[in-house]
Amino acid sequence: MSYPGYPPYQQGSNAPFPQQPNTGAPYPPQGGYNYGPPMYMPQPPGGPGLPPQSGGPWYPPQAGGPGYPALADGTPYPSGGPAYPQAQQYPPGGSPYPNQGNCPYPGQATNSPYPSQGNSPYPSYGNQGPYNAGHVAPNYSQSPSYGQQTRKTSPTVVPADPFNPCEDAEILRKAMKGFGTDEKAIINVLARRTNEQRLEIAVQFKTLYGKDLISDLKSELTGNFENLVVAMMTPLPQFYAQELHDAISGLGTDETVLIDVLCTLSNAEIRSITEAYHNIYYQNLESDLKGDTGGHFKRLMVSLCTAGRDESMMTNPHEAAADAEALFSAGEDRFGTDESTFNMILCQRNQAQLRLIFDEYERLAGNDIEDAIKSEFSGDIEDGLLAVVRSIKNQAAYFAKCLHKSVENLGTNDRDLIRLVVTRSEIDMGEIKGEYAAKYGESLADAIEGDCSGDYKKCLLALIGES
Repeated sequence: MSYPGYPPYQQGSNAPFPQQPNTGAPYPPQGGYNYGPPMYMPQPPGGPGLPPQSGGPWYPPQAGGPGYPALADGTPYPSGGPAYPQAQQYPPGGSPYPNQGNCPYPGQATNSPYPSQGNSPYPSYGNQGPYNAGHVAPNYSQSPSYGQQTRKTSPTVVPADPFNPCEDAEILRKAMKGFGTDEKAIINVLARRTNEQRLEIAVQFKTLYGKDLISDLKSELTGNFENLVVAMMTPLPQFYAQELHDAISGLGTDETVLIDVLCTLSNAEIRSITEAYHNIYYQNLESDLKGDTGGHFKRLMVSLCTAGRDESMMTNPHEAAADAEALFSAGEDRFGTDESTFNMILCQRNQAQLRLIFDEYERLAGNDIEDAIKSEFSGDIEDGLLAVVRSIKNQAAYFAKCLHKSVENLGTNDRDLIRLVVTRSEIDMGEIKGEYAAKYGESLADAIEGDCSGDYKKCLLALIGES
């Protein structure tokens, strides 16, 4: 068959398709296709698309029954045995997988075929199994706080028990209904409930009255008292995300907020904040930090935002001595400073190991690591590195210093004061108050009394357990 404009197709030629017009050259071969006659596909009686007749030759052969119909050339299919492979039979309750006992994960059963890892499915530091074959395990020791909170907890706001969110919602509704507002009732409810319980109250408030609790509170309250109550009603990851966003948006950057948040929180907390930041602002926190900071301070912020610090709390005295020597060589023992070494060690080592490193550094250099940072760095990077060191040495003392800074000068840095009181009241405010009194000779309550007033002051005092 030929088509207008094409020369007749030459049977027996090497060109599998008609040749191109004018040139006489064949079209390029289409590799991978079978150019022979089409495969014969037998159809069931009655024509294509109809179901085969029951019991006819088109079903796969049954045990002892006839085989498939013969091929097109008359050759029969091999016969004997069922048409499909039989599934392997297992004993009752058996499994085709290696026996894992009651748990399918490695290292969780005594009869597991996987290398034993004790109580963990992951490689351990010990010299056991093929994970570290040929490697002599370093002399790690486990900190007493391993597997527990790395910071002591002395909250001044604890879960209310008994707790009835519907009753609390009714109290708040009455406090805001009609002429005037009962601020005392609002403080008595919200300052004596945890963040989680406040969120439950907000859900019940909307369920009962069809209104948003935060919106109602904002319409009834003003000034710093309003800001404090809204902060108390915000989920903590979102609150931190908002604080970071406000610190880096607009003209200038509030490095104090970046330092207080990123230099003191755990990996899990930072990851939660990063996720909340993206959900609220559709931006990447790390990218925004890079765009608003610079130099070595930017590198410190990016390292901490990555949330990759070792949190094993395993210590090794030999490695601590080596890191202390590296810090000394990178700073006081040379002309200029190798900032990367400080960044690497202070951002990656676990807290227990860093405390050991700080002790080794003081033994080696004859002075505290803080003195070395002060002499080798300046500006924001100095403040950031000092925050890392101080929060690891004594986190309660670090936050006591932050609180003192927020109230010490003329005028109060209310934003910092609100953030510190709201976020630490459920963690370690009791210790912070003790450190504050020991260092500054007055109680935190007295400092707040002298710098704040009205319902704002009363709510702050209630949060720190001094109402």
